[in-house]
Amino acid sequence: MAQDTLSNIQVPRVDDRPVWDVIFAIYGYPALLLAHRLKVFSLLAEGARTLPEICDALNIKPRPAEAILTAATALGFLSLQTGRYALTPVTEEYLLESSPSYFGFFWDLMIDNYQVSTFAGLEKAILTDAPQAYGGGDIFKSHEEQIELLHRFTCGMHSMSMASALFWPGVMDFSRHRVMLDIGGGSGAHSIGATLRIPHLQALILDFLQVCEVAQGYIAEYGLQDRIKTCEGNIWQDRWPTADLHFFSNMYHDFMPEKCHFLTAKSFNSLESGGRIVIHEMLYNDDKTGPFASAAFSMMMMGWTEGKQYSGQELSAMLKEIGFEEIQIHKAFGYYSIVTGLKP
Repeated sequence: MAQDTLSNIQVPRVDDRPVWDVIFAIYGYPALLLAHRLKVFSLLAEGARTLPEICDALNIKPRPAEAILTAATALGFLSLQTGRYALTPVTEEYLLESSPSYFGFFWDLMIDNYQVSTFAGLEKAILTDAPQAYGGGDIFKSHEEQIELLHRFTCGMHSMSMASALFWPGVMDFSRHRVMLDIGGGSGAHSIGATLRIPHLQALILDFLQVCEVAQGYIAEYGLQDRIKTCEGNIWQDRWPTADLHFFSNMYHDFMPEKCHFLTAKSFNSLESGGRIVIHEMLYNDDKTGPFASAAFSMMMMGWTEGKQYSGQELSAMLKEIGFEEIQIHKAFGYYSIVTGLKP
């Protein structure tokens, strides 16, 4: 290269941290899944421990232990004071099985299906425009055919849902509604959250028979058998039970717009005047510039379903087109929002 060309080379206008962050995410975040699988968090629930004590308890060497523990500390899941590692509030809330907001079963689902999130798995999903979970195809059909998969999946969905289920019922006034139909409600997490937060509300969980059986266990765990019932059915083919509040959580993102329009229309036609629809999702910005969490969730849908994330504008347009009025969007828990409308 000529000397005059070399003299014109400038320092880059921005630093290289964003490109490094892609690499660090590949290696850094799995440290949390490994800590979970190795039961680091349940060990520290018994009390703070030093690095040698953790190594002895888990039968692992100091070098890998330090790598995992430092990543967990840097990401806010552990604290380190006077040489002793301890849990932080986020870990106590979401990574101990004793917590009602335990998230670990969803992490287990991700670990058990790690091949979906590999580069090869996501590349195939992108190039074929087809999900890769369970070897490809319809995950819901796979669940019907393999009961153990269905149970693990339902527990994973419960795990990721309970915290937000306890929050969204308080973002607006739902007190005049009497019966909530939890469509494709899975474990019933949102029915549990709604009945705990909204006085006098009754809930019906509409899902496949085997899913309803799992849900009944969670309902009994919370002592809500008198207020929550399950209803076996196919949401696409069967008539929906009578209710004045229709709730969909993480349902629309499983499908492309045509099927979402079908669900919206079925909801509208099933509700009486004054009935409300609530769609609970992580929303894209209206201009599709982010946020990153929703974009990453859409990549997850590439690997698992035929669907994608939607913006609040897109979901609002669906509701308006079908005939819903007084459409509102409210921030809910964490990355979630609700989109809601009334049938006139």
